[in-house]
Amino acid sequence: MKILTVIGARPQFIKAAAISHGFAQYDAIQEVLLHTGQHFDSNMSDVFFEELGIPKPAYNLGIGGGLHGAMTGAQLAGIEEVLLHEKPDWVLVYGDTNSTLAGALAASKLHIPVAHVEAGLRSFNRKMPEEINRVVTDHISTALFAPTATAMQHLAYEGIPAERCHQVGDVMYDAALLFGERAKQQSTILQQLNLIAGEYVLATIHRAENTDDLQRLKIILQSLGEISQTLPVVWPVHPRTRKLLEQKTLHGLLGNKVQLIDPVGYLDMVMLEQHAAVIATDSGGVQKEAFFYQVPCVTLRDETEWVELIAAGWNQLVKLDDTNEVTQTILGAKLKTSTAIQPYGQGNAAVKITSYFREI
Repeated sequence: MKILTVIGARPQFIKAAAISHGFAQYDAIQEVLLHTGQHFDSNMSDVFFEELGIPKPAYNLGIGGGLHGAMTGAQLAGIEEVLLHEKPDWVLVYGDTNSTLAGALAASKLHIPVAHVEAGLRSFNRKMPEEINRVVTDHISTALFAPTATAMQHLAYEGIPAERCHQVGDVMYDAALLFGERAKQQSTILQQLNLIAGEYVLATIHRAENTDDLQRLKIILQSLGEISQTLPVVWPVHPRTRKLLEQKTLHGLLGNKVQLIDPVGYLDMVMLEQHAAVIATDSGGVQKEAFFYQVPCVTLRDETEWVELIAAGWNQLVKLDDTNEVTQTILGAKLKTSTAIQPYGQGNAAVKITSYFREI
């Protein structure tokens, strides 16, 4: 069986590491990796393949940047050419990026079955490009691998046949178990940044709803600046966000104590997550990783797909309309108590997904 896997962004590299490792154990499964190039910076792409032991992609389309329509259209055309050449039995896509949508659309138009890892997530905010991507991908997929019971409920509510849907757990939990200890052994990022474990805030901001809304972005920046007067703040800045800060001359809102650093490799990011006092993020993946490493998290969004973490107290939402509220929520998060839960499986999602393809 030949499976063509489409990846293009950092979270997808992490998920692919776990599943590609599973596929590699069986000669009957041939995986062909296609990298769209959606994340093109070496710190956001190349280093991940090296650290995670992912095979070098057979194809790299080099399509990144630009408007959503142009990017998705170019990826769709590029993926279609590869599919016509490779003639895979399945196309495997991850998450909710433009690469996900392009891969699923290209496959469906050629009548190649699509498998979607991380199916069934919903923010119920159709203004988010990611929400459109995940909904459309789910509805054209043949095999939907859902991480949680809540995700399965969403798929059932939308009328997707039950026989297509499989609750397997979260492959990011697999990766956290696989690479968490390796990060402790290999990463020196804390020493490089002069950070003390448990005494800093880790921030990540990249979603369009925050970076493209100047008022929301200013509140985030002012809040991080205020927090840095109490706790060190380190922020690995997405290239797109860094460019925006420069264009709008917004650095002054941060003050001079927030450490802006370039994107880091996966092991360094895991190390920063594991040892933060609080994580402030708008990333879906980072929210979960905070939970995996038992670190309080504040999500800088109006809603989240990972509702289980909100209900149990591991994660808090904060509306971005008042700087003081954001500041106090982040500083106070380390004092919260949380309920013990295990909604994302046992760390064997990749095994279950691999078994599905072995058995069909």
